[in-house]
Amino acid sequence: MKFEDLIKKVSQLPAFKVSFLAAGGNLDQIRLQLSRWVNDGRIIRLHKGVYTLSEPYRKVDCQPFLIANLLKKASYISLESALSWHGMIPEFVPSITCVTTGRPQTIETPLGRFEFRHVSKKYFWGYQQSEVKSGQTTFMASPEKALLDLVYLTPGSDRVEFIEELRLQNFEKINLPVLIQFAEKFQSPKLKRAAIMIEDILMREQLPQPKQGLAARK
Repeated sequence: MKFEDLIKKVSQLPAFKVSFLAAGGNLDQIRLQLSRWVNDGRIIRLHKGVYTLSEPYRKVDCQPFLIANLLKKASYISLESALSWHGMIPEFVPSITCVTTGRPQTIETPLGRFEFRHVSKKYFWGYQQSEVKSGQTTFMASPEKALLDLVYLTPGSDRVEFIEELRLQNFEKINLPVLIQFAEKFQSPKLKRAAIMIEDILMREQLPQPKQGLAARK
């Protein structure tokens, strides 16, 4: 494969996998050629089998959320990264945090660190395709699911202190009935306790949410 042919195939992609180039070609030769282009700076190796063109050749931004879905197929953006994207927390999130049904893993790349937290398949829901760049979509947790994923995967998170330390904001983005429904779907006493705490915070903020959730049934 010539470099000009590679540009034609992938210049409109934020990143690509070796398997994308393998149809009808010699996979070993393709890998060897990619290695040469990495060495001369024309492409960047992000992880095993995942590459992106260097900036002079790439015609689209290499959005980290899109890269996360390439690094692990069965994954979606959640936890702090999704909460930050939804405007729910004020802090800058240094890593891209994701949920996966695969093994937990931290992947360091030239574009940053990606953290994948494992959940069972029965908890792999509550996400949708979201446009994070013009014409570019990724799998993103809803505000309610991102918050519950964070509570579920963090030890000791069903405490008022933990919820308050998140410094949640833009509470109007939380659909309280959906939050309650999701917490009950987990069938986890821990998440039900956390949902009650979040509901109480919403009430203190005097948001126009009906008090029809778990706290109303205590």
